Amino acid sequence: MVTMKRTAEGGARQRKVIFVLLLCALIAVAMLSICLGSSLLPLGDVLGAIFGDKSVNPVIGQIVVEFRLPRVLSAMLGGGALAVAGLLMQTVFRNPLADPYVLGVNAGASLGVALVLLVLAPTGVALTDSLGLSGQLLIVVAATSGSIAALSVVLVFARKVDVMSLLIIGLMMSYVVGALVSILMFFSMAERLQTFFIWSYGDFGNVSWSQMRVFGPAIVLGLCATIVLIKPLNALLLGEHYAESLGTRVKPVRIAILVVASLLAGTVTGFCGPIGFLGIAAPHLCRYLFKSGSHAILIPGSILMGAILALSADMLSKVPGVDVALPLNAITALVGAPVIIVALVRQRNLKRVFG
Repeated sequence: MVTMKRTAEGGARQRKVIFVLLLCALIAVAMLSICLGSSLLPLGDVLGAIFGDKSVNPVIGQIVVEFRLPRVLSAMLGGGALAVAGLLMQTVFRNPLADPYVLGVNAGASLGVALVLLVLAPTGVALTDSLGLSGQLLIVVAATSGSIAALSVVLVFARKVDVMSLLIIGLMMSYVVGALVSILMFFSMAERLQTFFIWSYGDFGNVSWSQMRVFGPAIVLGLCATIVLIKPLNALLLGEHYAESLGTRVKPVRIAILVVASLLAGTVTGFCGPIGFLGIAAPHLCRYLFKSGSHAILIPGSILMGAILALSADMLSKVPGVDVALPLNAITALVGAPVIIVALVRQRNLKRVFG
């Protein structure tokens, strides 16, 4: 009994150390990301600009505050949101390769943006409407609306089929919507195709301070909602029948989890474009580091890990000395795919976690 207690205390201390290390790594990567870019900025000037030091060069201050700081914040929020959304989906579907995009959220967002960029704009509808919405905000609205539409279809089926059938339905929806987008692309003008391709590459730099007023609260709301779901999520790890025996109402809980995951993924997709692999890679890394299946540990761990991976990918996408960036999705694929392979090979308790 004493040995078990000491082992548990040792495991708890180890997890606290890992959390502290992850937090330090996040701060370090965030500061490095602000310093690096088309022009290298001194760390002292960056810190001075952030804390309002009047002696900092106004040009450097504007670069930090108006461009690089919101990009870093959006990467942190977006990476954490995608990581938690992926964790929720892996638990619901009991599948280590599940993420929000298997539900068609990504495909629905792509269809919404395709309708705006490839159909409405070529027929004379400009990307600025009578309400004064900017083109970027119109794209956000279109992507979010497409995500909500895809979620609505999934929720209709969620009441009638089991988890595995729902997973297959989500994949089939993605194929159907992808086919519709391909048809729209085939009949579209070349300049509109370029705009759509740029959006599909993903970019954390699209979120301005004015848009952060919507982006930030939506992500924080979704992340806070996961705290309420910790207990039923842990119960679902033991299987639906066992969860029901513990008093968990499986179907309402499943729908609530899908809503939260789609809110997180849909918001990020709407503002930053479709960004893959983060939702799969971050939860696997957390399970490997913390050696735990408890969502009370995995949720905050996934937020930190997702933010670190997102910042790292965004930083790698920047070409030093050049005012351009590589496609973010290409970087997340190059970084995320090996992480997933290593995690699946080395994580011995994966079968035990998912059954």
